[in-house]
Amino acid sequence: MENWLMLMIVLAIIEAFTINLVTIWFAFGALVTAFVALITTNMDIQLAVFVFTSIIALIATRPIITRLKNDEITPTNLDRVIGKIGLVTEEITKLEPGEVKVDGKRWSAVSKNQIQKDRKVEILSIDGVKLHVKEVEEEK
Repeated sequence: MENWLMLMIVLAIIEAFTINLVTIWFAFGALVTAFVALITTNMDIQLAVFVFTSIIALIATRPIITRLKNDEITPTNLDRVIGKIGLVTEEITKLEPGEVKVDGKRWSAVSKNQIQKDRKVEILSIDGVKLHVKEVEEEK
C-alpha cells in the first residue's frame, strides 16, 4: 500500500509542475490501487487495477477536460493590427525599412516593393517589431 501511495504523491507533484493534465489519471489509479493493496498482496491484480483504473479515468474525463480547455487564441496588441490599413510616414524601399502609422502607433515596416510616403498599406504580418506590408490601391 505504501508504494502505491508514494507513487500517487510523486505523480501528483509532477502534475502540479506541468501545465497540461499529464499524470493526474495515473495518480488516481495509484490511489485506487492503494486501497486494493489492503485487500490483496497479489502484484498482478494490483497492476491490473492500476492500469484499468487509470485508463478508465482517462477515457471518462479527457473529453470533459478538452471541452473546458480554452485553446482559442486571443489577439494581443501586436497581432491585432494584422489586416488593418496604415499610412506610410517614411518611404519604404526594398533595401531599407520605412515607417507606417497604424492604430495610432508608428511601426517600422518592410515591403517587397518600394512604397512612397503618404500611401496606404495593408499590414500582412509582424516579424519581431517590423510590419510586413503591401500597398493598397486607392479607389477613384
